[in-house]
Amino acid sequence: MDGTSASPQQMNAQQRSAHIREVVLAEGVRLRQQHPWLLHQDALGAGILAFALLGMVGSAALYINGYMAWWVCLLLNAFLASLTHELEHDLIHSMYFRKQRLPHNLMMGLVWLARPSTINPWIRRHLHLNHHKVSGTETDMEERAITNGEPWGFARLLMVGDNVMSAFIRMLRAKTWGHKLKILKRSLLVYAPLALLHWGAWYVFLGFHAANGIANLLGAPIDWSAGTLQTIHVIDIAAVVIIGPNVLRTFCLHFVSSNMHYYGDVELGNVIQQTQVLNPWWMWPLQAFCFNFGSTHGIHHFVVKEPFYIRQMTASVAHKVMAQMGVRFNDFGTFARANRLGFPPPEGFRSAPSPQATAEPQRG
Repeated sequence: MDGTSASPQQMNAQQRSAHIREVVLAEGVRLRQQHPWLLHQDALGAGILAFALLGMVGSAALYINGYMAWWVCLLLNAFLASLTHELEHDLIHSMYFRKQRLPHNLMMGLVWLARPSTINPWIRRHLHLNHHKVSGTETDMEERAITNGEPWGFARLLMVGDNVMSAFIRMLRAKTWGHKLKILKRSLLVYAPLALLHWGAWYVFLGFHAANGIANLLGAPIDWSAGTLQTIHVIDIAAVVIIGPNVLRTFCLHFVSSNMHYYGDVELGNVIQQTQVLNPWWMWPLQAFCFNFGSTHGIHHFVVKEPFYIRQMTASVAHKVMAQMGVRFNDFGTFARANRLGFPPPEGFRSAPSPQATAEPQRG
């Protein structure tokens, strides 16, 4: 069935979602028949991970030995780290080595090491599966944590690119000491140990160079100890090869993700309302470091079990049928509406909750 054979005006939201799913799955089947190598999903996942990790290590070695400019290394490693984010997302949905726990968990650990700015991926699995059940609601903790639903301002700008800052601001906003303590305990649990080291080193990097810059402007340079300078030298290298790339990748991913998901006035379980396709030309600098997330992640909400590289390949077909079925494209008004839908779907579309609307939220 192609995307033109159904009459969307006569379908409710559940039927339109099912039609999108059918068309996109059929395109995935066609691609696998045309390219049999796509059937080797475990090997492809492991190969992409090896490519990303070897690329990050190789560019780091070239930079450290003076053969690569710092900014080239930082941008390249941000891109390669974005591959490992997509792999982690696929792993959360058990797309690689589903029945082989050792290689599956080894991949989970390695993608975490490549992105030490993130939460523990085994904990994220619960948050992400819950995201699919309650997307767009207050209990969607994964998207709320990256500022989905927040009005735009200085606070959201700080929170969108810094996981620890986001948790800190939420803790400050909490109205009771009990709630503040709960946020603190949960943050320490999910970010230990890698993200605490990553963001701690980032703050040291920023603080040291800010202090030096201010001191030099005042004509009173600071006489740092040899030990401090040696430590900072290591942190400076880390800032180029792993910390900076992940700060950049985090900002790009969270900015795109938090704005292509809707929040607040989304009907529970209505997948048509959960996301938009966000792919204007001017967002390509951001998309480059989150692997085209704004263009393809909405497809995942309809077809959960397709790996990220298949979504890239089916995107043209998926976008056509998604547009026909009422999914929004490049709704820039979401920036001013704090990610609310804000107005009803096009005239003639009827809304009905999908089966997920009655599912119990998973406790994470």
